[in-house]
Amino acid sequence: MRIIFRTYRYPAGISEDYYLLRAFFLKRRGDDFPFGRWDWMITHGWMDHEALQRIGIWEDDGEIVGVATFDTRPGEGFICVLRGYEFLQSDMIQYAARNLTKDNRFRLLVPDADPDFQQTAAQQRFAPTSEQEFDAAYDIREPDLIHYPLAPGFRITSMAESYDVEKYGQILWKGFNHEINGEGPLNLSAAKRRQLDSEMIRPHVDLSLKIAVVAPNGDYAAYCGMWLDAASPDALVEPVATDPEYRRLGLGRAVVLEGVRRCGLRGAKRALVGSNQPFYYKIGFVPLNTYTWWTQRQDAGAEC
Repeated sequence: MRIIFRTYRYPAGISEDYYLLRAFFLKRRGDDFPFGRWDWMITHGWMDHEALQRIGIWEDDGEIVGVATFDTRPGEGFICVLRGYEFLQSDMIQYAARNLTKDNRFRLLVPDADPDFQQTAAQQRFAPTSEQEFDAAYDIREPDLIHYPLAPGFRITSMAESYDVEKYGQILWKGFNHEINGEGPLNLSAAKRRQLDSEMIRPHVDLSLKIAVVAPNGDYAAYCGMWLDAASPDALVEPVATDPEYRRLGLGRAVVLEGVRRCGLRGAKRALVGSNQPFYYKIGFVPLNTYTWWTQRQDAGAEC
């Protein structure tokens, strides 16, 4: 065993290290940071590309065995190791607390069901807060039996059939309430188009698993992105959005279940979503994991 530490190498984006870390997350199969979360993060418009070089990587004889990362932007940390390398976690927490901060703030995600990791975090002068994250899972046993109603005049499509960057941008903008929250209509500038295209048209994407419901006027009324890889039994749901004009019609349910169904037909055994919203429970997801955000104790610096 010869552990070597390094940081994420430039260039940012779809690079050699992107592929190496993707393979690591696929092998690790962690619910807290599945491979789909890495894929979503690396081309997301919120990604702080300059901060990528602060991601810490631990290798054993050339193989990545541990990663201390953030999700799109620093300020929070995820400590991810392969089984058998838990002894690295203490050093990884120390690295993350020093290098993954934002505005001198940092919090660490700790699984509630991992007492050993909790103890390690406590030894590094971290303490739990009241802030939590949640996972839910859908057990895909018989995908052919997944059915859902669809209101008259609406139809299911995929981005393989009808990707339209303007309609995609609009459903995310409206679906996440930017317009009704007073931010006004989407400004679909050339830069915004490039951002949206880079999020959608990327390596490993299966556009047939990016599902939309088309409204009678041709707009996307609801959207669900699914992430699947043959090397993993798990699919990831991210993101899900419904235009406020078309809510309470069952369209969000339709796009999610259609995505789950298609992933099941391709071999997925579970669909995961990082949420505890009743919406997901009502359509068949069940609670899976809980995590707590831990922060450094205020007396940590004085006692170290």
